[in-house]
Amino acid sequence: MKQIIALLMLIFLFGMNMPAKDDAGKNDTTKTIGWHPRAMIGLDLSQISLKNWSQGGDNSMTWSSRFNGGLEYYSPDGWEFRNSLRLSYGRTKFSGQDYRTNDNELYLESVLSRRQGWAVDPFFSNNVRTSLTTGYLYPQNVPVAIADFFDPAYVTQSLGFTYDKNSIVRTRLGIAVQETFVNKNRQYTNDTSITRDKAFKLDTGMESVTNVEFHVAENVKMFSNLRLFTRFESLSVWDIRWENIITGKINSFLSMNFSYLLIYQKDQSPYTQMKEGLNVGFVYTIL
Repeated sequence: MKQIIALLMLIFLFGMNMPAKDDAGKNDTTKTIGWHPRAMIGLDLSQISLKNWSQGGDNSMTWSSRFNGGLEYYSPDGWEFRNSLRLSYGRTKFSGQDYRTNDNELYLESVLSRRQGWAVDPFFSNNVRTSLTTGYLYPQNVPVAIADFFDPAYVTQSLGFTYDKNSIVRTRLGIAVQETFVNKNRQYTNDTSITRDKAFKLDTGMESVTNVEFHVAENVKMFSNLRLFTRFESLSVWDIRWENIITGKINSFLSMNFSYLLIYQKDQSPYTQMKEGLNVGFVYTIL
């Protein structure tokens, strides 16, 4: 796992130092005025079936689905409004067991900025992170619900400055307010220093978000998103979300995807959470 992290870090830093080029080979500093929608759906499948197999093993069936969409607007007077939505949901079944959820997330982000002719531009952003449906842990094969839609949900607003001068790297830093909403899962909002049971928590601090997106090869694309958040009362503790997706296009409808997600968020777990997957599946571009 350490080797994977080191490799992704190298690719991430390599992408940040690549010059952005448009089709003519010039720096991409202009945007087309108007609305620009995009949407893509994908389905990955994995299945193993064994019969009278002397080398051990078990039958399994895994599927995962995803949606990546966005809507961007560029005005003649320098306003830019970017919206992105990512949905993912998947399940796995082993012989003799019920299906178990292996992917379950909604991520919605909106960023409004205005070009001022400065090195950086002012922005306001809002993002929402939550589960699509009920998520479980399985201690001793007994399902225990630990998350659900908006239970918890993390909603963050940020105001600051963004650097967005090319098509490869986008980064921003701002003062942020983060709201945590829960229903039954009060462990995500409870104040552990005192006895308190509440369904809402408000944190103020700073947020940094960096996106790197570029082609590693002609048919291989890298996307990386690094989000950092710290609270003013504990500046030495940072929430980290580092998402990486490498997509290799086989043909117009087949692709191979490697994904790696690292999360450190103390109110969720005292340990660093990691998830990685390698899939071959179907991809269809709607817009």
